[in-house]
Amino acid sequence: MTKMKILPKPDVWRKSRRLLGILCLMTAALLTVLFYVKMKFARPLGSGPAGPAVASAPFETVWSERRVLLLGIGDSVTAGFGVNAPYNYVNRLADNPPDEFADMQGKCLRRVFPRLEVRNISVSGSTSLQHEKHIAESLDTQPDDVFGIVVMTSGGNDIIHNYGQSPPKEGAMYGATRKQAEPWIENYRQRLDRMIAVVSGKFPGGCSIYLADIYDPTDGVGDAPSVFLPRWPDCMKILDAYNAVIRDCAAKHGNVIPVPMHEVFLGHGIHCAEFYRKHYHREDPAYWFHSNLEDPNIRGYDAIRRVFLNEIIKREFPKSNIGSDRSRGAGRPLYKIFSRIFPKSDNPA
Repeated sequence: MTKMKILPKPDVWRKSRRLLGILCLMTAALLTVLFYVKMKFARPLGSGPAGPAVASAPFETVWSERRVLLLGIGDSVTAGFGVNAPYNYVNRLADNPPDEFADMQGKCLRRVFPRLEVRNISVSGSTSLQHEKHIAESLDTQPDDVFGIVVMTSGGNDIIHNYGQSPPKEGAMYGATRKQAEPWIENYRQRLDRMIAVVSGKFPGGCSIYLADIYDPTDGVGDAPSVFLPRWPDCMKILDAYNAVIRDCAAKHGNVIPVPMHEVFLGHGIHCAEFYRKHYHREDPAYWFHSNLEDPNIRGYDAIRRVFLNEIIKREFPKSNIGSDRSRGAGRPLYKIFSRIFPKSDNPA
């Protein structure tokens, strides 16, 4: 005799479907939370070269036989906080490290300036208020036959210190309103002008000063609480004001060249993995900052080296500035083209 299959009651089916629905909703919610956490807090470091490409052609010939001093001035970005000496951007400008990336082999200043010397007087943790005094005390006047290539970062610590742990003040502005910071921004403008004048005066043989603007670890969002720092509504206004001062300084002084570090680093800060952001870089969605948010990591230093080197190429090659009136701060582009690079008929009369 065949046994009949007993079907579950309708209410049992309903309960099963309800339980299945709840499980699906819980799974979807969990996946959503995991996705949000990944987007919000994952900061992949990536690997390999970082930053803009650098052309090979300028490094196929010597630019000058003059003595050239590559001088680093400023804060921990120029001091190279967080990496071994061969990998900070100043040393990488001068010489390729032993394990240099293939695309940067031979692209260094010593290759084009055989008589290059390197000195770095930057100090980690320092502010622009300290830089003015430090430059005057630490930098000697150079011989007439020395040309200076000065690389400089100054002002970032003025803004981010003391991370909201103390009331805002000049040199430690975190938490300030734009109005409160106005006199400090103006003081920065005047201080930067004085520093440029002092540095230029230390190089009677002329110098070019490559002054980087200030990068933004929040990728233009300005959401300090996302990295567990106190809320700061006016942070982007103050950062923009400082960067405007840097651009104005470059426009005012003929031997100052702005270096767009801010632009190059957008999309490589705390929101680097968030594909919906304006500055997301699909080709390299990587974090270029050290854990302290102030300084670059090793790939960030590679990117800084590249952006400085590209600006140096624009300035010094192919129409070399070395020895011109413009390199002494006169502001007039009297370039001299090396006959070694171009035929004699191409030289200006």
